[in-house]
Amino acid sequence: MASTGSASTQNPILIDPRTRFSDLELSLPPQGFPVLQRDFTTKPASGEHSYKGRGRLHGRHALITGGDSGIGRATVIAMAREGAKVAINYLPDEEPDAEDLANFLAKEGIEIVRFPGNLLDEEFCTMLVSRAEKALGGLDILVNNAGTTGILNNDITTYTTEQWDTVFRTNVYAGFWLTRAAVKCMPPGSSIIWTVSDVVENPATGTHDYAATKGAVASLVRTLGISLASKGIRVNGVAPGFTYTPLLAVAGLTTELLNQIPQTLPLGRVGQPAELAPVYVDLADATMTYASGGIWSNNGGAQAYTLG
Repeated sequence: MASTGSASTQNPILIDPRTRFSDLELSLPPQGFPVLQRDFTTKPASGEHSYKGRGRLHGRHALITGGDSGIGRATVIAMAREGAKVAINYLPDEEPDAEDLANFLAKEGIEIVRFPGNLLDEEFCTMLVSRAEKALGGLDILVNNAGTTGILNNDITTYTTEQWDTVFRTNVYAGFWLTRAAVKCMPPGSSIIWTVSDVVENPATGTHDYAATKGAVASLVRTLGISLASKGIRVNGVAPGFTYTPLLAVAGLTTELLNQIPQTLPLGRVGQPAELAPVYVDLADATMTYASGGIWSNNGGAQAYTLG
């Protein structure tokens, strides 16, 4: 089936990247905040019916921010099915998506720990790490995935300081606060993974605030990969390309524009969260001992983006 592209773990089959998920009719819910995954007519594919766990993270303990929807949701599903105990963070307004995910995994006998709260609060970030470590019985995977963006806008003169601060504090400061707290309790062999973005290498129009924060995150991944080596903690970033998530509607994209974009992409379609999650699992895998300080691209071969 084109929409799932699932493969048997006993008899693997090839999956054509051009046709996987190509039968999905993509549409975005109305712009606003919050944008919930449950409000999508065609929901992002987060691996619900395609990801097969193999026990690669058995005995591990993961805290994943922005874990209620999009790439975060897909990463939660993948890591939980790989055997990790998982805690997620999300904004209180996003509780419906978090509840949907928890109920979905509960049917498989998987329980996740939920910690709603705003990562713009430095004290909350520190407390979140402590609470997650206690609830999970340890912490050896931190996924700094939560992020936001302003509305697509080419005119820098209309960007407000408030918007700039919010995007930077969400995308950069929160991950810094969480990492600062986490390294105090993470044992050697732990993995910290940041969601970066392909815009670091392939700038897109109208994304001044978002692109600037992701450039900062990419630098943090590289410098932390050096400084935390002495503690035996690996740090990496995943750089998604254009992916079908609620963040697109937050950025102001419409369904019409969303369906024009694939014409400019090498594979002729946008990515799905389910295609990102395996990279996060790979980077968390205990055998990836020499992978640190790198930005792992997953962008479908795109070299540039045209938005509008």
